[in-house]
Amino acid sequence: MSDLVFGLDTFGDVPEDDSGRLLSHPEAIRQVVAEAVLADEIGVDVIALGEHHRPEYSISTPETVLAGIATRTSRIHLSSGVTVLSSDDPVRVFQRFATVDALSNGRAEIILGRGSFTESFPLFGYDLADYDRLFEEKIELFARLLDEKPVTWSGTLRPPLEDADVYPKTESGRLTTWVGVGGSPQSVVRTARYGLPLMLAIIGGSPKRFAPYLDLYRRAAAEFGTTAHPVGLHSPGFIADTDEEAREVFWPRYRVIRDRIGRQRGWPPIRREEYDREIEHGSLYIGSPETVARKIAGAVTDLGVGRFDLIYSSGSQPASARLRAVELYGTKVIPMVRDLVSEAA
Repeated sequence: MSDLVFGLDTFGDVPEDDSGRLLSHPEAIRQVVAEAVLADEIGVDVIALGEHHRPEYSISTPETVLAGIATRTSRIHLSSGVTVLSSDDPVRVFQRFATVDALSNGRAEIILGRGSFTESFPLFGYDLADYDRLFEEKIELFARLLDEKPVTWSGTLRPPLEDADVYPKTESGRLTTWVGVGGSPQSVVRTARYGLPLMLAIIGGSPKRFAPYLDLYRRAAAEFGTTAHPVGLHSPGFIADTDEEAREVFWPRYRVIRDRIGRQRGWPPIRREEYDREIEHGSLYIGSPETVARKIAGAVTDLGVGRFDLIYSSGSQPASARLRAVELYGTKVIPMVRDLVSEAA
């Protein structure tokens, strides 16, 4: 399937250097740019940068880093992964990404989301009690902005707009915009209602259990009379020259970040056997190129998705190992997956 799209996603996790020293935030941002330049050179289709406002991550404004990447690359698409629309302003989001689109000659994309982390809400003065309503109102406005025509709109949580025209315009007339969904049927239906592509964030368990969400998306689009676009899948993983190397490099640093999140959400500490089980049967794509390619091909075939994004950093994995993971993904994993999926078809 030559039309399969392959992406790499990162939040700009602060990595270690080869001596075990954590890089500074500026160094970590420059590391992401280097990884994106490499991905562009070796044929990866998309680089997606997520938004966080926490010490372990370096990227809080994906579009700023994407603008820098735009000037050093020629073909790779530049996406957020995700933009937390609920705690941002739709007009400003549109303007910033339209600017990245101009700098990159039409390569900008947006993945909108509600945010699985909530640190941006108090930081920017939003009430978590309005979590659902903020996204519902703002995505409604953003969907109208995508038409690039004067907008009249009113809601309850943002000042209204009266025949407002927003600049800059894009050359194509429309920004490619996805909605990232973690497992809420209501979010899937809402995405279909606006006729936007769906990106499924599957970070645990078997990918097959998400098949009903793809079916719901397609059925809802048919009922609304909108377009059911090819669905994307985004999951964490890590690639090294051997299975053992990938598992051992990834595990200790992944455990730190996973347990830090777990303490905030009331989860018990992760055990090594859970980690190994998730690699074998769940949604951690960790191993040699051959191992990871087989697993991605299985998920793509089982779900019938049109895009796969690998979240290639989850913790402080060494910068050199991350660059190697990017290289292996582009030069080995992607060609193998294409061959395996074509054989299965």
